[in-house]
Amino acid sequence: MISAKSILLSATYFGPIQYYSAIVKTEKVYIEQFENFIKQTYRNRCVIMGGNGPVQLIVPVVKGRGPKTLIKDLQISYDTDWQRNLWRTIFSAYSSSPFFEYYKDDIQPFFVTKHKFLFDFNLKIHETICGIIEIENSAVLTEDFEKVPEGTVNLRERISPKIKTQSNNDFQPVKYTQVFSDKLGFVPNLSILDLLFNEGPNSYPVLVMSGNII
Repeated sequence: MISAKSILLSATYFGPIQYYSAIVKTEKVYIEQFENFIKQTYRNRCVIMGGNGPVQLIVPVVKGRGPKTLIKDLQISYDTDWQRNLWRTIFSAYSSSPFFEYYKDDIQPFFVTKHKFLFDFNLKIHETICGIIEIENSAVLTEDFEKVPEGTVNLRERISPKIKTQSNNDFQPVKYTQVFSDKLGFVPNLSILDLLFNEGPNSYPVLVMSGNII
């Protein structure tokens, strides 16, 4: 289990359950704003549960001229109507879930209002999620990329869709009832949206009981 008093994370787009499980177990959270954008990570995508299995929701970004762009400077692309498309996918997946109607008015604005920078967008999402689940939002933005605060566990690359967390015992989830669990079984470590729409006020206890091993 996490024993450090602080952790260092990347900003995520409706981050996975592992991300928020780590947050509720620590006193202080640092969020990295000076790292280079890394593709195929939770920085601009999340994974929800659809009727046929896990579905990735991806926020398109504006490609820079150079090979590297700081995450705080990365802009969201609106060349396609991705907001409308992603909300339709979420509605299809969770409209029948126990708490969708209760929380949809908090979540839907992120699929209507346009934000210029991905980092700012993710921070606003994080603030909203923390408010809904009643997680104390003590996040502090980093001042430099290389410096990891003393006594802080660096999880910037440890929480990633590229890592099969169950197979390496990095994360031990607590099972809860999902919309399609009768058909597809339980799928761990999906987006916090999955937990929120399925468990509502019970989301916080699930996060506390889920285990992060450092």
